[in-house]
Amino acid sequence: MSDLPDKARCLALYRDMLRIRRFEERCGELYKEQKIRGFLHLYIGEEAIATAVMTCLDQRDAVVATYREHGHALVRGLPMRSVMAEMFGKVDGCSRGRGGSMHLFSAAHQFYGGHAIVGGGLPVAAGLALARRRAGEGGIAACFFGEGAAAEGEFHEALNLAALWHLPVLFICENNRYAMGTALERSQSEPDIHAKAACYRITSEWVDGMDVVAVAEAAERAVAAIRGSGEPFFLECRTYRFRAHSMFDPDLYRPKEEVEEWRSRGPLVTFQRRLEEAGLLSADELDALEREVADEIEDAVAFAEQSRFEDVADLARDVYTPRAGP
Repeated sequence: MSDLPDKARCLALYRDMLRIRRFEERCGELYKEQKIRGFLHLYIGEEAIATAVMTCLDQRDAVVATYREHGHALVRGLPMRSVMAEMFGKVDGCSRGRGGSMHLFSAAHQFYGGHAIVGGGLPVAAGLALARRRAGEGGIAACFFGEGAAAEGEFHEALNLAALWHLPVLFICENNRYAMGTALERSQSEPDIHAKAACYRITSEWVDGMDVVAVAEAAERAVAAIRGSGEPFFLECRTYRFRAHSMFDPDLYRPKEEVEEWRSRGPLVTFQRRLEEAGLLSADELDALEREVADEIEDAVAFAEQSRFEDVADLARDVYTPRAGP
């Protein structure tokens, strides 16, 4: 187990994970109330990865994520109000209500999705990295994806090109062991995802994705290596989602005992215990953080509820339509 950083950073890491957890829990409630519609994929249990990796990036860097991206957007700096409004499909959302849960986007924050297609963000990240290298202004592209993407052609094409073209990409595999509803060992002959990256001569390693400090240290090494060499790096974070694949998923494919075992070593509960034992988090500080996060979430919900849906007259805005006539 890695040594704890200073108190200020520990509390910042804990706060970001707490914001993600409570936001996701509230979204689950709002979905049941039918205020959030469509698909909803919760990040509960995986908070350590987005939290830790994002602390190692700066504003030059591009971020690409999957449809389970609410936490990534929050720790990247997108205002919670704009994220929640997008979940509601309202015009004040970060994608003007057109993307919803799976398509959060903010060019101002260099946050390029929210990709609903499995593996779809990988070639986008390679392109963003190529653009940064050609511009000569520094910066890398960080791409988050699940282990299910390793079975897609885009995964292999993106890794191959990143290695061939020496692209500054940080590939982050959030391996939660169940791509939708199939166990990794039943779908892929090589379950060690980082080993696939090594086949493309990309430096790769795996880390305990439930340990926010371990992920932060691994991400720091990876980002430093990319900035120093300009070469890609692959980081496999082994984690577990506590909720079903989506709110539509009855989750009948995992033993309840397995879920509970992973919950017992979840990123929030284990990090909180370490901080308390080290004297870095008091009961009063914990209560204050909970209140602060709860207030921020309820403010975001109120903002989303007061926002409006896009006018019907604007539905063709930013949509390509062919010109009439010859």
